[in-house]
Amino acid sequence: MEDEKLKRQIGKNIALFRKKLGLTQAGLAEKINYSDKAVSKWERGESVPDVLTMVALAEQLGVTVDVLLSDPDALPKETGPVQQAMGQVVEKTLKRKADKRIILGLSSVLVWFVALLLYVIFASLDIPNSWLAFSYAIPANAIVGVCLRSAWHDYRSNQFLISAIVWGSLLSLYLTLRVLGLDVWRVLLLGIPGQLAILLWFRMFRTAPSTETDNGQKGTEKTNS
Repeated sequence: MEDEKLKRQIGKNIALFRKKLGLTQAGLAEKINYSDKAVSKWERGESVPDVLTMVALAEQLGVTVDVLLSDPDALPKETGPVQQAMGQVVEKTLKRKADKRIILGLSSVLVWFVALLLYVIFASLDIPNSWLAFSYAIPANAIVGVCLRSAWHDYRSNQFLISAIVWGSLLSLYLTLRVLGLDVWRVLLLGIPGQLAILLWFRMFRTAPSTETDNGQKGTEKTNS
């Protein structure tokens, strides 16, 4: 079947370019926030990554998505209808991804513009320590990023952004207390358990797709038997 052939092609290409870079399956999985079991299934042709994951794989392997979709044993211009259709979908996805980056950039500019505006207003009114507006822009910017990416179902950078929210908020709180005359640097220690919780939380969900796939495959094998 054409779709089974495409799965095998994608799997061969992922394995080929991964090995060229000297990456293990676990190393590649870490870069795209997936489990090594998922990468193994892709390379064996048992499953195929979704379009967004395909784009992320291509970026990490240093190739285009078209190369991952191509037949490694065929001539460069020999592409079937399925590859052509997926290529068109990928082109649209890349365009949407570029649009999303622009939206994220504009959102960041807006956050820092508001911080600058508050600084100018407070400084004009001779309000002391008006520079604190910039420190609060750090967690605010990360919050906007998490909200937008979650709305787009793109969770790959959320671990970093949530960490920025935690540490940015603690830093802003510390600086605020410091200008009030309270040297409570120990408030920053609260970030340690917070960071550990974030790491464990995302590690749990990173291995979830592979576990679900394994369970589904076992259920299918039982049904067939």
